[in-house]
Amino acid sequence: MALRAIFFDAGNTLVFPNLEITLAPLITRGVRPSQDQLYAAERIAKEHLDSAMQRRGSVDAAYWQTFYDHLLRELNIQDAELLLDLERLARTSKNWNRVLPGTREALQQLRKRFRLGVISNSDGGIASLLKDTEIADCFDSITDSGIVGHEKPHPAIFNAALKSMGIEARESIYVGDIYSVDFLGARAAGMEAILMDVSAAYPGTADPRITSLGQLDEMIARAASAGEI
Repeated sequence: MALRAIFFDAGNTLVFPNLEITLAPLITRGVRPSQDQLYAAERIAKEHLDSAMQRRGSVDAAYWQTFYDHLLRELNIQDAELLLDLERLARTSKNWNRVLPGTREALQQLRKRFRLGVISNSDGGIASLLKDTEIADCFDSITDSGIVGHEKPHPAIFNAALKSMGIEARESIYVGDIYSVDFLGARAAGMEAILMDVSAAYPGTADPRITSLGQLDEMIARAASAGEI
């Protein structure tokens, strides 16, 4: 069946943390982690989460604890209160208001041929965030776990998004950044999946895989010609 819709994760796919806000407790101390250090912490946290998913089959709430625990150790900082502050800021959807250059243009190009939607594990604020970042109008549907009541990888949240657009799972692709939650979750719901891997957490783990939205159009064409979608 022909591809009709593309669904996206929000965090680390469409929007990224505003580091001036999420790292403010460090920046005020005169400490500013490098991008390489942040990517390294992300890779560690994703490895931990994917491992926890295999053992328990549910989303690991310790993702940000793992992320910042690793980062603070790399920075030679031991401060439990600081760790909690950083976790809190990262878990707040409104702080993820950084959109990479070219995002809107890539979405508008895709929208010429496909319907677009968002499926996000969040706190109920994703629709508002996407509006504030001026990309909400690119989407036909926005599905937020904080409203639906189910988190990815539970099939209910994927099914709710599909139902909202009248799309069958086999007519859709999901693009997200966490292998166990997004990639495997979408496939378990009957959708195809493409992994967004900006931090290079999954080389050789999953295909198709992209590192920017600008690669998506070409990746879809390549995967279609190879019979992967």
